[in-house]
Amino acid sequence: MAMTDTEFHHLADEMFNIIESAIENAIDNEDADVDIDSSGGVLQLTFEDNSKVVINKQEPLHEIWLATRFGGYHFGFKEGKWIDERNGGAEFMPFLKESIKRQANLDLCW
Repeated sequence: MAMTDTEFHHLADEMFNIIESAIENAIDNEDADVDIDSSGGVLQLTFEDNSKVVINKQEPLHEIWLATRFGGYHFGFKEGKWIDERNGGAEFMPFLKESIKRQANLDLCW
């Protein structure tokens, strides 16, 4: 059965909240310098070196897109997980965590 737009937004918003909380905890616990901008279905993280990670909702496709300094990735919701089927089947949250660690040397916990 296909996901509805409402279900997509609920799942994506839930994930965005987890990410924002993890970033805020890292800022509090590690004196990390990260700016968080969340608006219009886009979550943009700007790090101390001015590099960015951008996560956005693609409602028509029911996908989450991730842009890092290393590339762009598209994640669809499959069997209860956000999976990037184009790049080896990576799961979104572990992939994001590793991308932020690699790009900004910031270790997140969720």
